[in-house]
Amino acid sequence: MSDEAKVSGSEALAREIAAIADAKAATEIVALDMRPLVSYTDFLVVCTARNERQARAIADEVKLKLKQEGGLLPGGSEVSEAAGWIVLDYLDCVLHVFTAEARERYGLEELWREAPRLDLAASRDGVRGHLYGAAHG
Repeated sequence: MSDEAKVSGSEALAREIAAIADAKAATEIVALDMRPLVSYTDFLVVCTARNERQARAIADEVKLKLKQEGGLLPGGSEVSEAAGWIVLDYLDCVLHVFTAEARERYGLEELWREAPRLDLAASRDGVRGHLYGAAHG
């Protein structure tokens, strides 16, 4: 596979992961383009869940959809519900699902502030994500 095909594939994967998280009502979804900064992954997708239960539901849905739709399984995963952080590593794209407290504590976006952000499409129904969290927080 050419580097160009891999890059477009990794960006598509980041967008798909973000869309799945959005469909499960994750908020503050950000996709960081890590290609100019590191060699171990192309994108980090970071999102916030209302609580540990929702974080688990988001991660489970991403695993299920990517397996069903493309046969993808994470190369690794870390679940630290006590820390409010779940990581799914798809090699070219890594998903980080945080509770609000954990996201603030670990500050991944601040750590990688120089990483360009993907412009993610608005949520599918225009409501989930931002507004869902505000209404059901």
